[in-house]
Amino acid sequence: MQDVKHLTNRKKGLVERFFGRGGKRQSARNRRLAESAVKRDLRLRFVLPALALVLAAWPVYSLLPGVVRAVTPGNATGATSVKPAAKLSSLDTFQSLQVSADSLARATVVGDRLQSPLADGGTIRYNLDVELQEKVSRYLSASRVPYGVFVAIEPKTGRMLGMVSHSSVNPEWAKSAYYQIYPMASLFKIITASAALEQKKVSPETVVAFNGRLASVNPRSWDPRGRRSPEMSLTEAMGKSVNPVFGRVASEYVGREQLVLQANRFGFNQPLFPGTSIRPSTAFPPQSDLELRLMGAGLGREVKISPIHAAAMMAAVANRGVMMTPLLAERVTSGSGESLFSATPMELRRLLSEESAAKLAKMLSTTVNSGTSRRAFHDRRGRPMLAKLNVAAKTGSIDGKEPEGQYSWFAAYAPMEDPQIALVALVVNQGKWHIKASNVGEKALEAFFR
Repeated sequence: MQDVKHLTNRKKGLVERFFGRGGKRQSARNRRLAESAVKRDLRLRFVLPALALVLAAWPVYSLLPGVVRAVTPGNATGATSVKPAAKLSSLDTFQSLQVSADSLARATVVGDRLQSPLADGGTIRYNLDVELQEKVSRYLSASRVPYGVFVAIEPKTGRMLGMVSHSSVNPEWAKSAYYQIYPMASLFKIITASAALEQKKVSPETVVAFNGRLASVNPRSWDPRGRRSPEMSLTEAMGKSVNPVFGRVASEYVGREQLVLQANRFGFNQPLFPGTSIRPSTAFPPQSDLELRLMGAGLGREVKISPIHAAAMMAAVANRGVMMTPLLAERVTSGSGESLFSATPMELRRLLSEESAAKLAKMLSTTVNSGTSRRAFHDRRGRPMLAKLNVAAKTGSIDGKEPEGQYSWFAAYAPMEDPQIALVALVVNQGKWHIKASNVGEKALEAFFR
């Protein structure tokens, strides 16, 4: 009764406030406001205690069967129901890639393959080439590279042959190095060339005039200045990674829309590997002709790619333009002997036509013989270290911030006649250059073919 009395007294006070103590009449508007205020107070007096009662009872109610749902660790919404980690169900191709990559650090050699244990007693048997894996790992470690990543793929099947990361600066970085994206540098010239080839606007023999140094980073100075301007075929320019040539190809042969469209065909700006931790590669549209030239030359700093994507891209060029889904695990078996995954080659997408892939291969053929990787693939007397092996390759170099340093890329496949391996190496040096990515590529090809 005290609450009712309190409300009655408060109602009287409100009426007096709006109508006056002497009973003087006020406007009808004031009367409605007073009545509304009284009704609101009444609702609060009964609704708030009821709400408090429900909240107090919830801990007990939540223990009742069927009320609580399992939640993913770290997921506060409670919307996802998951099975215990010890009871893995069948895995799709991308799930197997993630599980296998996460378990790779625990892998040991069993027979002729690497094998890793699962929590329920099951096993992951890897596709990786043991000798290739070990030699690249030892080489990166012995060279004390600040940051280094290596990925190799069998072009026709997508079977992953190598997957190595190392850091003498931050070992934690190496655990997720495969998944992160890094400035792509001149590897993007492959996409620029493929876009022009697909539009049938150029051929490997097309000669482009330009101005400035081969490694010029100023697109304003790239236009030719009369008959004395240097000229170079696209094949020679690809091998020597000539920025002015590919900047002009992007601007005058390809165009902004077609270049971005071609990047999207190659898997940029989208989740190419869904269900994994691999970050989507990025190639945002240039906002001016100068930005278009920089992008086409591989100088766009926001054009970034993951090592796995880069390796899959190079493998696609080797596989006549068809990208296969990367297969890290040969099979995954549960503790009870149930097969959770068995690798089957699966086409992911076509990047370019078979005709364009063949022409692009010709353009990539000069990098090792007379281009930017010649020194890494020849001894001091100029003799080729892999004399009987025809290699298609591309290099790239640029400075970056995450991690900070000078980025060196090398992407290749061999032999050109019947590709057995496609690979990508990334080395980030800081201050002193330890090795280049081309050195890693040469050691990897030597290990694989010898």
